Amino acid sequence: MMPSKPKRPCGKPGCKELATEKYCEAHVKSEALAYERARGSAYQRGYDSKWQRYSRRFLRANPLCACADCAKLLVPKPSEVTDHIIPHKGDKRLFWDPKNHQPMAKRCHDRKTAKEDGGFGR
Repeated sequence: MMPSKPKRPCGKPGCKELATEKYCEAHVKSEALAYERARGSAYQRGYDSKWQRYSRRFLRANPLCACADCAKLLVPKPSEVTDHIIPHKGDKRLFWDPKNHQPMAKRCHDRKTAKEDGGFGR
């Protein structure tokens, strides 16, 4: 049995609750919602129908995952996602730069995103 994580004060200013993560249970959802609202929808971030068409063509031309883990495999995983190698953070030039795109399996892409963002969407 693993020991439980020690509790510490919630990261929300003024909150007196204790938490095992950054925020107490009451504030985890509110912080995630605030982040999602500020982030905007996928469409607002540029993932519109033009991007969907481009991505489908890109993945047809690049059918195998290009991540480092898959490169070590005898048979790499099939690509499912067009990844931005360098996160574009709203920069349209970087968003559309074909040299900044790589084909990835969804699971590999999710792992990369979590590592870069410190968690999904954080």
